[in-house]
Amino acid sequence: GSSCDKCDFETNLCKAFHELNLQTGWIRRNGQSGIGPPYSDHNGNGSAHFLSLSSEMQSSATLKTNVFLPTDEEHVCQIRFHYWVSQMSGTLMVGLQKHSEDTVTNIWEVSGEQQNQWKAHTITINSTEKYEV
Repeated sequence: GSSCDKCDFETNLCKAFHELNLQTGWIRRNGQSGIGPPYSDHNGNGSAHFLSLSSEMQSSATLKTNVFLPTDEEHVCQIRFHYWVSQMSGTLMVGLQKHSEDTVTNIWEVSGEQQNQWKAHTITINSTEKYEV
């Protein structure tokens, strides 16, 4: 059975994320906010919301999920997300932090060259212990 949670940032910040994350430079906005591109979400909807890095953030900002349970043959974790990286901005990285480790392991990244369009990516995660992404 598939226990997929769809997260669209319309009703809330998605159950997957810590609510406190928005203090770290992420803002919830839509394409009509007057901040600049993107002017719509990945479906072309100008009023639909997405998370965006605020322009004051010069360094880096993290968005952390809640704790996920271990994976096994039956329970694989796949995270599919849509992202927009402007040509000026830096690097979008996805990291994995297992419960027994202090460090975050970088499992995927994309940088801002020749982007300026919505793209989708799916990550499959295997972890024998609880983890955050």
